[in-house]
Amino acid sequence: MTQPHATHAHLPPADLRAALTAELGGAARAWLDQALDEAAAHPGTHGPISVWELRLAEAGRRCGPAHADAARVLVLHAARAGTDALTRVYSQGTADERRAVLHALPHLVSGPDGLPLVEDALRTNDTRLVAAALGPYAARHLDAHQWRHAVLKCLFTGVPVDRVADLGRRAAGDAELARMLADYAAERTAAGRPVPEDLHRVLALTESEPPAPGPVDPHGKES
Repeated sequence: MTQPHATHAHLPPADLRAALTAELGGAARAWLDQALDEAAAHPGTHGPISVWELRLAEAGRRCGPAHADAARVLVLHAARAGTDALTRVYSQGTADERRAVLHALPHLVSGPDGLPLVEDALRTNDTRLVAAALGPYAARHLDAHQWRHAVLKCLFTGVPVDRVADLGRRAAGDAELARMLADYAAERTAAGRPVPEDLHRVLALTESEPPAPGPVDPHGKES
């Protein structure tokens, strides 16, 4: 049985909810429905924290680790969390909650205001945060310098490059990225270390022709 999982958390919310509810048991489904209703209604606060923020903390226990990322993304979307709320959740939350914020960015922040969260995640050594940071939002908004270094970070830390959204589009024709990859490969070879297979994959992408300029939709695909 296919399970919704972190790599699917960037799906449009309606598709994500359908995939998730199809897999959850009755009690977890009921909890999710209630949590999303509460988030949509902004029912108030429990102490200094809104009820939907408490639901983020419960998601792993209620829906199980395999589904928690998707549940948290849906709660954030239902709450229509803006940049301030996302920043608060990210700064105060667990690594799991931070990852959900990163997955939710393309749904909730249209401009570059969420980039500080992506940049923070890329400075960590938490490979799951790094992978979540390099979704469609980063593909749209990271500048070329930051994006190239993020790709190299994947190679350093062992994050599979297939987790980098729009890798082919952004790597195509990037001579500077090709130079950086070649330098890294030379360093590894000189040190008697193997060159990651993913490096060869990205290097091959840099040799392809860049796509014609065009709009990119919120989920990181060319339109």
